[in-house]
Amino acid sequence: MDLLLSLPIVSYFAGPMLTSWSGSVNILFFYMTWMTLVLSHSPLKIELVGTLAVRIAFWLVPSLFFLIFDTLVPSLAESIKLYGTSSLPRRDAASLLRQVLLAVFNLALSTAVQGGISVGAGSLLNRPLFKTSTTLPLPWQILKHIWMLYTAREVLTYYIHRFVLHSRGRVGKLHNAYAHSRKNAAPNSLMLYTDHPLPLLLHRTLPVYLPAMVIQPHLLTYFLFTILTTLEEMLSMSGYSIVPGIIMGGIARRTATHYASGGRGNYGAWGLLDWASGTSVGKDVLKDIQDEAEKHQVKERGQKAVGDTGNLVQDSIDGLKKGRKGRKKTADS
Repeated sequence: MDLLLSLPIVSYFAGPMLTSWSGSVNILFFYMTWMTLVLSHSPLKIELVGTLAVRIAFWLVPSLFFLIFDTLVPSLAESIKLYGTSSLPRRDAASLLRQVLLAVFNLALSTAVQGGISVGAGSLLNRPLFKTSTTLPLPWQILKHIWMLYTAREVLTYYIHRFVLHSRGRVGKLHNAYAHSRKNAAPNSLMLYTDHPLPLLLHRTLPVYLPAMVIQPHLLTYFLFTILTTLEEMLSMSGYSIVPGIIMGGIARRTATHYASGGRGNYGAWGLLDWASGTSVGKDVLKDIQDEAEKHQVKERGQKAVGDTGNLVQDSIDGLKKGRKGRKKTADS
């Protein structure tokens, strides 16, 4: 899809902060591409093809790359995998093929279910579910809607995961048999979509799509939210100990602990409700952020930045004083 292969949405989002010609050109190109797409395709087609393209680009392709790396270079992968050797995928071609086929099937099913809901909701509303106009959303609107979508997603993910997927009912048994078939091991990114279809729809599709149905943001905002959540989930499920970022490193560790413990805790996506509800296993979100900040020397860097700023201000003041003294001597002479 042309839009998602060349969409400079980040350039648009940061547009007010960009003053260079390249930023302006990117925004103009983005607007022309989006306008052409809206005028030449139906909103439903743009939504479904766009969502599918995002998940292929930001989950399926990286996941297959990670799987190949873990399989072909196990000695190196083991050194950067949480829980070591036990987290490596089985080196059985038939088993790996079944996993890949299940993941692709679930991806197609998730897209089809989303399409069915969009058609039904659009028929009831007599308009597309998401705003699909040539008018672009303002950055502050994007920020507001993204915050609302993330908040709703965290709540839905936590309560569905804890009370439905890890219950003693039928859905819980299916989730345990598929998603938690391996014990004492971190997951890999492909496992994001290798759950049984029913728990997968409840765990991965519903928390992202239901809030969007209620809020009904611009389709571009929904695409951005889908990109961010897909990247987050792909990295959190990677099982690697070298996931970058103060926040993402902790999310990846908590996700690995959830799988290694057989689902005894860490049900939320970000860990906030686990911390508030006392269901954290291992380090909670606050401890993770503190440890990551120390590892990345955030405090030292902040102190250095403050010191550099203070030195710069002091140098400027000294320069002004010297300039005034020089002008005074010239006037006296």
